[in-house]
Amino acid sequence: MDIDVSTFRLCQGDGVDLGLWATQVNPLYKSKKAYHKRLRKYVEQLSDQQRLLYASNRHALLLVFQAMDTAGKDGAIRHVMSGINPQGCQVFSFQHPSARELQHDFLWRTTRDLPERGRIGIFNRSYYEEVLIVRVHRSILHSESLPELIDDESVWHGRFRSIVDLERHLHVNGTRIIKVFLHLSKEEQRKRLLARIDKPDKNWKFSAADISERKLWDSYMRAYGQAMGATSTTDAPWFIVPADDKHNARLIVSQIVLNALEDLKLSYPVVSDARRLELKTIRKQLAK
Repeated sequence: MDIDVSTFRLCQGDGVDLGLWATQVNPLYKSKKAYHKRLRKYVEQLSDQQRLLYASNRHALLLVFQAMDTAGKDGAIRHVMSGINPQGCQVFSFQHPSARELQHDFLWRTTRDLPERGRIGIFNRSYYEEVLIVRVHRSILHSESLPELIDDESVWHGRFRSIVDLERHLHVNGTRIIKVFLHLSKEEQRKRLLARIDKPDKNWKFSAADISERKLWDSYMRAYGQAMGATSTTDAPWFIVPADDKHNARLIVSQIVLNALEDLKLSYPVVSDARRLELKTIRKQLAK
């Protein structure tokens, strides 16, 4: 049975109070075995749709993942997209901008990595960092060498407009955009950070910066809420996915991506009569 993802889709508005959005919903699977079986089915369906996307070569799909630390972005990408042909999919992660990137407008570094038609592009963090971490850490804004720094609020609203305009432009030109916010509770993050410390095989994931950023939780929630409310549109919606249960989150994300591909009503290119005749002639030659 399909998952109704409409409850996780955000309508456009002036702001979002993330405290009113669930980080946990009832399990969508009865057992771990049932979870794996359902995920495998999604992976197979997504693989079929990806081949159609590649063959038709008329659209691209851009998946944007945003979340607080430990919310499971890497795991969701790895599990949900595990059956996708690597030739038809690319993943880009965006950290703190380099000195070169700071010399360009805030959309430049991500625009370079947009997917071609026929392919799926995945942004693990994205241009939204410029209205999230930059908003929480205002000092970064001053390092961007902007020609004129007007009041902060005008900067953010200007960037919201730029993002909406970019996403509308991409949509008109064939790129479908799905934006996923993995909504994690602060308590669940605490547990996952402890696991990174207590389990040796997860020590490499732990960073002291995670603790520093955790102290700014409320500021991030406000920044996320306003950014998503201002940029969730019909053409490029945000989905707020409960992420306290990683298995649930992966199933929901799978359904969201599958819906987006199926809505394109993709099909393999139609072979012309002339081409079909040519293929028959070639086949006769090969069959001799």
